[in-house]
Amino acid sequence: MEQYVFGIDLGGTTVKLGLFRHNSALVSKWEIPTRTQNHGEHILSDIAASMKTKLQEMDISPEQVTGAGLGVPGAVLQDRIVKPCVNLDGWGGNVAGELSRLCGLPVKAVNDANAAALGEMWKGSGAGFDNVVFVTIGTGVGGGIILGGKLLSGVHGAAGEIGHIKVRREEDASCGCGKRGCLEQYASATGIVRQAVRRLERDEEPSVLRSVDRVTAKDVFDCAKAGDALAMDIVNTFGDDMGRALACVSCVCDPDVFVIGGGVSAAGQIILDVVQAAFRKYAFPAAEETRFELASLGNDAGICGAAKLVLG
Repeated sequence: MEQYVFGIDLGGTTVKLGLFRHNSALVSKWEIPTRTQNHGEHILSDIAASMKTKLQEMDISPEQVTGAGLGVPGAVLQDRIVKPCVNLDGWGGNVAGELSRLCGLPVKAVNDANAAALGEMWKGSGAGFDNVVFVTIGTGVGGGIILGGKLLSGVHGAAGEIGHIKVRREEDASCGCGKRGCLEQYASATGIVRQAVRRLERDEEPSVLRSVDRVTAKDVFDCAKAGDALAMDIVNTFGDDMGRALACVSCVCDPDVFVIGGGVSAAGQIILDVVQAAFRKYAFPAAEETRFELASLGNDAGICGAAKLVLG
């Protein structure tokens, strides 16, 4: 009898769901809205209902389903307890236990960046490696660390929080975490825009960016690729901050490969070029040639990793 597993990626706007066979084949994927009202009181019931509907549509019995993995945008303890998620109106608690009760299946929860790391190791750019550091660069900077094929979560669910490595001591503004000088303040999409705006206000250097009404991280990278000197300087600064932080990570866990994903990674090869150049400058000599790859699973990384969490 064919066996299946659910992979679920909970975001602030949508919940992505996937149904996988045990042989890793993705059978079906779909989305439902994330209802965050009233501290997310409907989130788990909506997910459970959608899972049950999919099984009925595909004529699959619950006995054929091993369980479900759930990636969430927050810290997770013991594969089940989720600390309050800021972008989900403070939603959290014994999420895995409650979803298990609602859907009648075993459930494990995992931080969403950690889920993406597992996904990339299983079916993406980290495939074939047992030691992978995944970095996601979007509105913020997150990460996931896999050593010896096992996800590193940490005692407080904080392992892999690469975005909160301190890279600058002189910062006056606070990061979202409440501290100052975090990598996320400079190397995220919002951080890159912040740096660009500062440079445009401070310097008189000519740049195509001055003609853009509302500068985005994509604008910065596009202009850099087109030869704009100021934009390239901003991109090099981004690379220096990220490369220096990853050199520190390398000294602790020495991975086979760094996989870079998230929305900003759509800029492509230029990301690898500037980050790897800086990494080689700062890394311990034995690790200078560590491999760097762009993530390949896109939006499917989370559901793949959540499913892998259950499959082991």
